[in-house]
Amino acid sequence: MNYTLLAGFISFSLVSGFTPGPNNLIALATGANFGYRRTLPHVLGVVLGFNILFFSIGAGLGSLFKAFPLAHEILKWGSLAYLMYLAWKIATSTGIGPADKNGEDAKPISFFGSVAFQWINVKAWVAAITLVTAFTDPDAYWTSLAAGGTINIVIAFSSVSTWAIFGTLLKRFLEHPVRLRVFNLTMAALLVISVVPSVLKA
Repeated sequence: MNYTLLAGFISFSLVSGFTPGPNNLIALATGANFGYRRTLPHVLGVVLGFNILFFSIGAGLGSLFKAFPLAHEILKWGSLAYLMYLAWKIATSTGIGPADKNGEDAKPISFFGSVAFQWINVKAWVAAITLVTAFTDPDAYWTSLAAGGTINIVIAFSSVSTWAIFGTLLKRFLEHPVRLRVFNLTMAALLVISVVPSVLKA
């Protein structure tokens, strides 16, 4: 295995993983509303979902989309609809209390929801494509993919958890309903802004 490429893989993953992006914004908002324990399904969903995306691209998913562009369009618009649903859930969340304004139990994003979200997360796509094309060893391709998948698990879990924990530190400050409302609306807007323009250009 080429250790120079491996070092580059780790460095890029650290920068990509810990900087602001849709996964981290959701973790921040969910941590602030529900605490770390109830944010953990999102954290684990990101770990699994990103690795599925990473290995799918490594196995040639990009070529499949080029051969069947309709599949890409269906995925794009279906995922965009799901993104808007997630943004609405964040904007209307009253997760610190036991129920939302409609009397329903407040719930954070689910594990499978976070897995699915990776397919619209443009930052995840860019990171996965870059990692596969720039930092895998062509002479030991599948070995380097497997090593990359292991690195992804560690860094994705650490980075998203960090943002979730930071959200939990804001929880007491956000116990005031007006502050919570402003925070959730801001997080929902940032989530849409961070994804929608890139999706519409795709």
